[in-house]
Amino acid sequence: MIEIRFHGRGGGQGAVTAANILAAAAFKEGKYVQAFPFFGVERRGAPVTAFTRIDDKPIRIKTQIYEPDVVVVLDPSLLDTVDVTAGLKDGGIVIVNTEKSKDEVLEKLKKKPGKLALVDATGIALEILGLPITNTAILGAVAKATGLVKLESVQEAIKETFSGALGEKNAKAAEEAFNKTVVYEL
Repeated sequence: MIEIRFHGRGGGQGAVTAANILAAAAFKEGKYVQAFPFFGVERRGAPVTAFTRIDDKPIRIKTQIYEPDVVVVLDPSLLDTVDVTAGLKDGGIVIVNTEKSKDEVLEKLKKKPGKLALVDATGIALEILGLPITNTAILGAVAKATGLVKLESVQEAIKETFSGALGEKNAKAAEEAFNKTVVYEL
């Protein structure tokens, strides 16, 4: 089983939606999935965590993810306030929406991942969507960095979540992020 933890902020970045779309994409590929949020203080701007599990067999566990294989950070300011690598499995993958360099990001992580993927999902979202909603763009980075799902499956799931022109734009944001994500083996 692969366990993914998303870190975002409430009220706009779409961490919960990203977890659900990733699950839908994996389901399209015949996997068993589970996606759910965890809310603490439910207010705009507060840290939000969402989770996705993907497996080849039914998933029976019903807890938060405490030891993720993959961590996805939608808001880079969280690196200053939250230990996003808490519980990260050895050799795990960290995917960060940021303009910062590999060294700048590694300096902020409490645990060194096996793989680090960086993409300016905010810049891509602003360019394509006109809004700093990074969830669909970051999913392109997840597809590239992990290989868990195909980009095409992510795009299909996005278009099922957002209809018409909005779906097309969000699918384009995922593709742009897939192409611009830089993955470092550490």
